[in-house]
Amino acid sequence: MSKQSKRREALVYHAKPTPGKIKVVPTKKYASQRDLSLAYSPGVAEPCLEIAKDKNNVYKYTTKGNLVAVISNGTAVLGLGNIGPEASKPVMEGKGLLFKIFADIDVFDIEVDTENIEEFIETVKNIAPTFGGINLEDIKAPEAFEIERRLKEELDIPVMHDDQHGTAIISAAALINALELAEKNIEDVKIVISGAGAAAISCSRLYQSCGANLENMVMLDSKGVIRKDRENLTKEKAEFATHRKIDTLEEAMKDADVFIGLSTSNIVTPEMLKSMAKDPIVFAMANPDPEIAYDLAIATRDDIIMATGRSDHPNQVNNVLGFPFIFRGALDVRATKINEEMKMAAVLALARLAKESVPEQVNIAYGETHLTFGKEYIIPKPFDPRLIGEVPPAVAKAAMESGVAQESIDDWDKYKESLLERLGADNKIVRLLVNRAKLNPKRVVFAEADQLDVLKAAQIVYDEGIAHPILLGRRDEIEKLKEEIEFDADVPIIDPKSDEELERKNKYAEVYWQQRKRRGVTLYSSQKIMRERNYFAAMMVNTGDADALISGYSRSYPSVVKPMLELIGLAKGASRVATTNLMMTQRGPMFLSDTSINIDPSSKDLAKIAQMTSKVVKMFGMEPVMAMVSYANFGSSTNERASKVREAVSYLHRYYPDMIVDGELQTDFALNSEMLQDIFPFSKLAGRKVNTLIFPNLDSANITYKLLKELNKADSIGPIMMGMRKPVHILQLDASVDEIVNMTAIAVIDAQQKEKWELENQSTK
Repeated sequence: MSKQSKRREALVYHAKPTPGKIKVVPTKKYASQRDLSLAYSPGVAEPCLEIAKDKNNVYKYTTKGNLVAVISNGTAVLGLGNIGPEASKPVMEGKGLLFKIFADIDVFDIEVDTENIEEFIETVKNIAPTFGGINLEDIKAPEAFEIERRLKEELDIPVMHDDQHGTAIISAAALINALELAEKNIEDVKIVISGAGAAAISCSRLYQSCGANLENMVMLDSKGVIRKDRENLTKEKAEFATHRKIDTLEEAMKDADVFIGLSTSNIVTPEMLKSMAKDPIVFAMANPDPEIAYDLAIATRDDIIMATGRSDHPNQVNNVLGFPFIFRGALDVRATKINEEMKMAAVLALARLAKESVPEQVNIAYGETHLTFGKEYIIPKPFDPRLIGEVPPAVAKAAMESGVAQESIDDWDKYKESLLERLGADNKIVRLLVNRAKLNPKRVVFAEADQLDVLKAAQIVYDEGIAHPILLGRRDEIEKLKEEIEFDADVPIIDPKSDEELERKNKYAEVYWQQRKRRGVTLYSSQKIMRERNYFAAMMVNTGDADALISGYSRSYPSVVKPMLELIGLAKGASRVATTNLMMTQRGPMFLSDTSINIDPSSKDLAKIAQMTSKVVKMFGMEPVMAMVSYANFGSSTNERASKVREAVSYLHRYYPDMIVDGELQTDFALNSEMLQDIFPFSKLAGRKVNTLIFPNLDSANITYKLLKELNKADSIGPIMMGMRKPVHILQLDASVDEIVNMTAIAVIDAQQKEKWELENQSTK
């Protein structure tokens, strides 16, 4: 994608369909006049009076306890510098988005139009009663230090400048673990810090809290080593000035154990790395390009332990590992501040988590067989679902023990359970999908690439590295649309109707004829049918010229399924095909089967569909908890429509006792675990959160998923094809660009999985 095209995409993302990235959503009923009279006048007077009696009641009757202000004056925005408060707003909204999706914290972003320290502090103090916490953001140093210090002293709610402390907390956790692997003591190691801004100062202070010796630290700014004999040093820089008579980074790196980079790209040379001590620890955290390229660093020293700020290398130092969860813990005990004890608790929780067994969901997301504590895994991954269950409790406990908590938590197990429930509203699984596909992208043929939305999706998957697209369709139309959307990448374009593809068409026709010549198919009809894009695309996958295919955008589902079944066929051991849709609901990811293929499956068919769906759910790193739904509950009806569901469950219980599946169940009982536990405590699903629904027929499954999609605006990924020999996936008619991109990621993962199974089968022969 060209620079201009990326610019336009970014602008459209922020502008459409509604400007900005966050909004206010009501949490109470408001349909009736009675609701409105409670929400506003006269009913609202009652909580007002209660709060007037006791100010602490504001936490009971308003959103204050879960509301954080992200506040900036726009003086140090990302790498853009002092661009002003209005221009900083997209960044502040983005920070609000991260708070919400990682820790379910609501945010108002506040942009303050002043560079005067006193005016800024006074503004924040005046609006503080609205909020449960203050996240300061993108404020230039040294003003940021004074602003945070004063607000922490003068306010009774937690205040944190994430630019300072976020990187410090995450990198400190990584440093503790790296030193353990290198078998070095933090008190003894020599540390070089490149950079002297807010983050570098905070990192250096926190490392001292972890035990680092100030005498062993050397800090550099743009002028070189910060020495005691330098004039006009700020108070913060003077704190880390060294007595050593050295001036350059090259001199500082000699025999150093640790390098902390918070400066600029490509300032560390291989020679500098070679001059470091044995088992050097290098955190090159400049973004987007580190102080030394990761590949160059590990090629230079095989004993290095390396971290960067980038997601495409091991050990990403990412602030999102910290700030959402630190504020979550602070808010949940109504802490009056975020103190050193709380920050250290977060450090230790992150360091500890990296040493524990990694959930399969995380291994799958990052394409690893088994992530384990070591040189390439010293801090948790940002997508690790355990973070919210580990870091907030550690922070909350430290707040209580250090005397800054105004509320206490007595049942820690229940608290942790409530934290994990907060993940239900987040659609992290989409990010996991894309991330996993990018680890090993495959060749995906887009059978309708001369459709604008399909081509846009192909452009996105190419730019994001999700897949290697092959564009199928009318060449002239594809090239025209490519120019229109500035898709200038050199990707294969194939027109099945053109004479250019005659040789390939004849080859495919011969293969097809050999397969079906005893079913009334002639060589001539085979040659003719290969002009049809779906037959041609299926044959590309069948013969290994592509790894997967995406089709169905502009044609009915049955017309696209037919050539796939004829040419691709069923997977080994599969007796039929089926589909499942992954729905992103407020309660978390839900799989719905079968949404597109089997009109009225038998009991044995339902059992097979459940087995296939179970494998797909596991492919996403989740444990399948499956309800076979019906209009009846456990034998309450003898009608054959309910009986077939009951028979399917009986079959699965008999032959697959380890599967967590039960039914027949009405949908409300399947989804309401308390109701199920109360009325049907004997069920295999009692006490469990159902994440998969198997429907008794196509009507119910298809109608349900489309209702969820349209009424609740639940994102849908699917239909995901199950039971096919090769990775072929068929879109719903007129799918959106995002849906096509997500389905492409599914197709790539499917291809990865089938390739893996094939290799495993070959190795066992």
